[in-house]
Amino acid sequence: MKKKNSGKPRSLITIFKEGDIYTKLSFVVSGLSNIVRGQIAKGAIYLLIEIAYIYFMITSGFANLRNMITLGSTEQGMVYDATQGIYVVQQGDNSMLMLLYGVLTLVISIMAIVVWYISIRSGEDARQRKLAGRKVYTLKDDIVCLFDEHIARLFLFLPMIGIIVFTVTPLIYMILMAFTNYDAEHQPPGHLFNWVGLENFRNILDASGKLGATFVPILEWTLVWAVIACFSCYFGGMLLAILINSKGIKFKKFWRTIFIFAMAIPSFVSLLVINTMLGQNGIMNVLLQTWGFTKGPMPFLTNATWARATVIVVNLWLGIPITMLMVSGILMNIPAELYESANLDGANAFQTFVNITFPYMWQVTTPYLITNFIANINNFGVIYFLTEGAPKTLDYYKGAGKTDLLVTWLYKLTSESNDFNLAATIGILIFVISAVFSLVMYRIAGITQNEEALQ
Repeated sequence: MKKKNSGKPRSLITIFKEGDIYTKLSFVVSGLSNIVRGQIAKGAIYLLIEIAYIYFMITSGFANLRNMITLGSTEQGMVYDATQGIYVVQQGDNSMLMLLYGVLTLVISIMAIVVWYISIRSGEDARQRKLAGRKVYTLKDDIVCLFDEHIARLFLFLPMIGIIVFTVTPLIYMILMAFTNYDAEHQPPGHLFNWVGLENFRNILDASGKLGATFVPILEWTLVWAVIACFSCYFGGMLLAILINSKGIKFKKFWRTIFIFAMAIPSFVSLLVINTMLGQNGIMNVLLQTWGFTKGPMPFLTNATWARATVIVVNLWLGIPITMLMVSGILMNIPAELYESANLDGANAFQTFVNITFPYMWQVTTPYLITNFIANINNFGVIYFLTEGAPKTLDYYKGAGKTDLLVTWLYKLTSESNDFNLAATIGILIFVISAVFSLVMYRIAGITQNEEALQ
């Protein structure tokens, strides 16, 4: 059954002005317009949802929003109980739960507004159909249509609910946490935290303070790491793919399989093994000293410069095979006629690569490069499992190290020092940097405008 639109979508103001009394009342009593037009079941559902939301707000919703504003006033502590003659624990407020319940209330309220909006438009559609003398769809008709014309909406409903519950809600909670003083000294219920506005952002971006003196160099290293890790794996994988796919190279499948072995083993296992191998008493240092190449252990993971170089080299081993597989597929899709024409014109291998292979691959892989750059900004595994951010320095804030990225420092702030407010602030800054870079690069690359160049 295919449902046709009864007209162009109109604004709520227009619907209210042109609607009859039942349409106007449906702005207050959800589903009333549907019930009057014969859609009793659908109208009753809208009405029940509204009643349930009002009941929720009266019983706990408004209290949740009020507590979210104050974040509590009574701290948990010991008080003397004269009847028992001992000190007992006096339960206090919990700022963390108050903030969480407030966020949940906001999300539920937004969903209720969306349902209210849908009910208004549904009632108006029924009214228009009634006036035009057309059939007013029943709930059964809508269900049949949902499994036919609008089946995409049905399949997207559960994922959408999952995104709202497990992604949007925690994201809002994390963003709001960045505007509080939820740190090691303010742990509820013993010590409540409060709203502090933009103070966390000012502290982190203030280069004269300890936080700023840590954030700036870690940000610089994060960007340097992301650039080197992204392009070294990209060009390394491209070169490897070209070599393997070159004419005259035998056992192509064998060579591809050899390099794919790095992907078959979980990366964190490989990184932990490499961490052991490169340690002061690891097999690499033992062999180097046994063979006489060095007189003492090499500071692969203990010197800042060596440690940064080490993580970059190890990342090549993990990242190049991925790029190799992707580029191999692209190479197979480049028209052979282009290479034949280049050979007839006397172009050598380098000229062919510069004028045919690389421009084609660059255009196709630009989105991959952008997303890979963002992924390397947030590349927690390679850094943490290999060096854990070491070597640490007293110049940085609370245990941050010379190889720490913003994301690994964020993790340490939550797991080691309980500075959840600073971690949330850094998370927002990472998002801003990633979003701005992505938008700018997609704009500069002109991916959609240059698609015709590949045809």
